[in-house]
Amino acid sequence: MKETINANIGGRAFTLDRDAYDRLSDYLSDVRNRVNDPTDEIMADIESGIADIFSQTLSSTGMVVTIQMVDATINRMGKPEDFGPSRTTTTPPQSDYAQLRRSKSDRSIAGVCGGFAKYFKLESSLVRLVVLLFILFGGLSLWVYIILWLLIPEEE
Repeated sequence: MKETINANIGGRAFTLDRDAYDRLSDYLSDVRNRVNDPTDEIMADIESGIADIFSQTLSSTGMVVTIQMVDATINRMGKPEDFGPSRTTTTPPQSDYAQLRRSKSDRSIAGVCGGFAKYFKLESSLVRLVVLLFILFGGLSLWVYIILWLLIPEEE
């Protein structure tokens, strides 16, 4: 005995067994992920095509769509790969993001200027010169440098 599910596919009611429903659901979500413009209209057309195939295959309205019918329909409609490459993007690992860290290798005092240089992709001697000029001419206090030293974590 198999569990059956009533589903609306392309505006028509069908009864599917659990395996067939799961396979079809996975197929449709994979196709939605691969279609260039996954608007409701395109997906409705795909579902309508599936409903047409099911209607042709079933001899009476009381019949249940089986997994074999779903597999045959998928073969007829096309595999998800046929709709294009997957659009799911995996987020890059956290280490790929630029992070402001005090430098261990490029440091004169605490690595704050070396860290800023690496973060902004500048020459570290230029950053040190600018910070020194700001400290000497009052644009930046030495306390700000010390606070940054305490707040910015060191490279691992």
